[in-house]
Order: sequence, then C-alpha cells, then structure tokens
Amino acid sequence: MTSTTLGQLISHHGIDVLDHLDRDLEVPVLNGLQMQGDLAIIPTTTIPADAEALASGTWTEVPAAGIPVIPAVGSGHEHRLLPGTPATALWQAAAGGQDIGLLAVPAGAPAYLAHPEHGYVGIGTGTYVLRRQREQADEERLVAD
Repeated sequence: MTSTTLGQLISHHGIDVLDHLDRDLEVPVLNGLQMQGDLAIIPTTTIPADAEALASGTWTEVPAAGIPVIPAVGSGHEHRLLPGTPATALWQAAAGGQDIGLLAVPAGAPAYLAHPEHGYVGIGTGTYVLRRQREQADEERLVAD
C-alpha cells in the first residue's frame, strides 16, 4: 500500500486539521486497535462485509463526503469517517449508546477518520466496532473532545 501524507489526505478529502499538525508526516494504515481522542476503533470478527450484506440493506457505502460518526456538539469537534480510493468502506450505524456502529474495510483501499485536533487515522482491511470512550464520575457518561 502506498504511503499517504496528512497534507495529501487534507487535499483529497477537504477536511483540514489544526496548523500545528505536520502535513508532511505519513499517516499509517493499521489493522489493530486504535484511538482517535474519545473514539476507539476495535477490530472484530462480527458480520464480515460482502455483496450480500450490502444488498440486504444492513450496510451502506461510505460516501466520498464521509459520515460524521461523532457529530460536533457545543465546542467539540466532529469525527468524520471517510472512504479511501476507490471508495469501498461500508458502514452500519448502531442504535445508540457507546457503540457508534460497525465499519467494514474490504481489501483494496483503507478508510480514514478525520478530526481537526487529532488529524487522520488510517484503517486497513477488516471489520471494526467504532466505540465512544466513557468515564465514570458521579454517573457514567460519554467522553467528548
């Protein structure tokens, strides 16, 4: 797989990040557990993506403009799921709560998560649960960054 820099991803997807992040750094594409702020990308063997799953309507293709998997609320920033090239990433939203949904990245192109403060995260071939971080204070609550 060809390496891609942060600057190239910003140019391709049009989602900028804070100025202090080095646009010349390569964004690795990983298949393991990753974190992007308050968002965990957890490999799973649940529900592999294939043409039959897509046809059943349980999976949708991630559009070129992406999907805000954690929308910007208040002063927080959005986490946007983006397809690689060619656009092949598949998404299945969860009903709510800590699990946001399932992401399937077929062989051939990575998917990316973009966030203004954290930059881009490259996600390789596989199926993943996207999960919000939570904390226990006086009561359990989701973390927002």
